[in-house]
Amino acid sequence: MTTPRTASQPPAPHLPPPLSPGAAALRQGLPIAAVWTVTRLGMLALLLIDRIGDTGVAGEVHGLYRGWYGQLAQGSFPLGDATWQYPPGAAVVFLSPAALPWLSYFQAFVALVLLADALVTFVLARAGRHGAWLWVCGLPLLLNLPLARYDVPVTAVAVVALLALRHRPHLAGALAGIGAMIKVWPLLTLVGTRRGRSTLIVWGSAAASAGVLLGMLLTGFSHPLDFLRQQSARGVQIESLGGTALLLARKWGWPGETVFQYGAFELTGPYVAGVARLSLALSLGALCWLVLWRLGARRWNPAVPYDAAFTAVLLFTVTSRVISPQYLIWLLGLAAVCLTSRYTVLRPVAALMLPAAALSALVFPLMYDEVVAGTTLGCLLMVLRNGLLLGAALLACRRLWTATA
Repeated sequence: MTTPRTASQPPAPHLPPPLSPGAAALRQGLPIAAVWTVTRLGMLALLLIDRIGDTGVAGEVHGLYRGWYGQLAQGSFPLGDATWQYPPGAAVVFLSPAALPWLSYFQAFVALVLLADALVTFVLARAGRHGAWLWVCGLPLLLNLPLARYDVPVTAVAVVALLALRHRPHLAGALAGIGAMIKVWPLLTLVGTRRGRSTLIVWGSAAASAGVLLGMLLTGFSHPLDFLRQQSARGVQIESLGGTALLLARKWGWPGETVFQYGAFELTGPYVAGVARLSLALSLGALCWLVLWRLGARRWNPAVPYDAAFTAVLLFTVTSRVISPQYLIWLLGLAAVCLTSRYTVLRPVAALMLPAAALSALVFPLMYDEVVAGTTLGCLLMVLRNGLLLGAALLACRRLWTATA
């Protein structure tokens, strides 16, 4: 028997050495970082153009936020200010530009919002690229609005809290409690925690952190709870589901009017109070549904806390008397967290947030005059945007219930 000659064998292919985990993560993250940089530069350019004259989207930072900063810096919450409708923890965000004293208030605020945006992108990219892509590509659909509102920092707190639930429940609860003191809704990130010891840990941590922050604010500032009086006086904003119904009713002879009050355009006239009460009743119904779901849930997987939080915020968004365009920032962040898990059942719901965000940008700022005037185009935009959100909420409820109950 003859042995085959080694010279006739083809040479072994040269394989590159395997990438280290860090290098692989860097290679996967570079496209996300590149798209984030390009899109945020575009958003920043839009904001700087809009900044001229301190009007439009940027005017809220220059006017309202800067004015509140001046009062808070003197140790007092805005007293009797109809536009101040935020929990006392919001003072932390409005005072935070003081950490960058070499910049103007406007510049420092935008810089901190971009930093919070980058943090959300980073933690999402570590958890799962699909979620990071939704956030990076979805937020610019709202144009320059996210950079001139304090909702991105709030969303950052909620996103980190949700992603920390599985391995760091104490941290997750503490962040949710702080977020609730800033804008209430981050507390909903805890609605889907697994029964048992985990629930006790996260809710206990949330109560402790919220209590500590509230105690500090009560000690250091005067009138921290005045927001409750202003919040209770809110009416029906034109961008809400009830507002859309009233705008359509005006086409058929309803005699109501649109007025600017409490820092927003609201509807006044017959039946408005009834519509406002109906919105509150629907929010109470959403709370009852969430309690019923939690009592009936039997199957838990790693995505259930994410899906439950997204569903809860969707429900309270569509039943709100407001539904401002910046609410889509919250929904995009929570939808992105859902996409970090392969177990999520809300992929189609998360995808609906992209057209909803694009429609919200058309509503405000691009065609807000049409919406305020209640023209046919303005009504059509509101029907499409709010109909999409309502459909997404109902679909989320059905899919979450089916997957867990």
